[in-house]
Parts: sequence; C-alpha cells; structure tokens
Amino acid sequence: MFPNVRPVPALKARVWIAQGSLGEALGWAREQGLSADDDLSYLREFEHITLARMLLARYQDERSLHQAARLLERLLLAAEEGGRTGRVIEILVLQALARQRLGDIPAALACLERAVTLAEPEGYVRVFADEGPPMASLLKAAAKQQIAGNYVQRLLAAVGETGHDGPTGQALTEPLSDRELDVLRLLGTDLDGPAIARELTVSLNTVRTHTKHIYAKLAVTSRRAAIRRAQDLDLLSPTRNRQP
Repeated sequence: MFPNVRPVPALKARVWIAQGSLGEALGWAREQGLSADDDLSYLREFEHITLARMLLARYQDERSLHQAARLLERLLLAAEEGGRTGRVIEILVLQALARQRLGDIPAALACLERAVTLAEPEGYVRVFADEGPPMASLLKAAAKQQIAGNYVQRLLAAVGETGHDGPTGQALTEPLSDRELDVLRLLGTDLDGPAIARELTVSLNTVRTHTKHIYAKLAVTSRRAAIRRAQDLDLLSPTRNRQP
C-alpha cells in the first residue's frame, strides 16, 4: 500500500487554481519543473494531476486543453495499473471536464459514468462536488440519461443543485447578459461574424467581444462547443434568463 503523497506546494497550487490565480499556479509548475510531457511516477502523481487542473483552468487556450487531455490519459493508465481507485476517480472527473470544455459532451458523459460507477460503492462525493457548476451541468445531463440515478441526484445536491429542471443559469459561474444571449443564439445559425453584427446593428468588434465573454462564461473555446454547452444548459430559449 502506497502512502497518499500530497506535497504541500501542490496543495497550495490547487488553492491558487480554485481562486483563479493562474499566474501563481504557473509559477509553481515552472519552479517544480513540471510539464505535460514528463515521464510519470507515483511520487509525483498528485503534482501532475494538479498540473492537469491548471491546464484545464486555462480553458480559453485550446492548446492547454489538449495538453491536459493527453496528460490525463497517461495518468489514468498509470493509476489504473497501480490500483489507485481514488486517483482513478479524480482523473476520470477531470477527463469529463476536459471533454466538456472541448465540446464533446458524449465523451464527457462516458468519463463521468465510469467515475460514478467506481465512486458509488465507496460513497465518494467531494471529488465531484468540489468541481462546482461545470460538474453540475454534466451531472444534470447524466441524470437525464438515467446514469446511476439516485447517486447522481445525491451528487447534484452536494454541488448545490436540486437535480430538478430549474433555471439553468445557476449552472454558470456568471450568467450571460441579454446581449450575450442574443449573440449566442445567432452563433447557432449559419451567419458569420459580420452578418451577426449587421443583424444586431453593432460593430464586428462588439460581436467579437461578446463572443469572447460567452466562451469564457461557458468554459468553451469554439463556436460549436458554445452551442453544445448552451443546449445542455437550455440557454437558447428566446425567454431564457431575460430580466423583467
């Protein structure tokens, strides 16, 4: 049986990542000499999982997302070979979030289902709940597909959701503005940027700014991924999230 290796600097880095202080987290990774292409060892597994978390947090950089996805694949194989179930569950959770941010919801749900299947017998909750709104969104999608029904409802409650079909704006860390919702709906059409600008009677730069904010709030990096995420959150209804 291996000890649970959790170096204090890596724990601090996780706090920075959760706080959005990615500059400090990046400094930690550089100081430790960590990269996504390192040879993996059990003694640095926690650090490399933390590195993957940092790369995922840089969700506006698609290159970082793909680096995280590749690193998580290698970490998963190593953890499975070592029989480290807790780590396997955490890595699967992160893989689900990575696929979600890349716009591949079916793959995200497949990773989540594997994680939930392993977690349920042991009663793991925090590993899901600590991931916040993005995980709540995936859990809602899993519930709709009747994946581990009662357990998923328990996890949803732990994330702060009821598991019922309420206002999905709660699944976003920051809600979309009315104008961002207008742009989002037009992103789901065949209109290009200039056409969207003409439709809304704004400049192309304004459309680009709104689009950048939409991507950030939805934690995606492409138009297709934004639409998939919006559909998952039921944001495309004409009256969704409008203020009275």
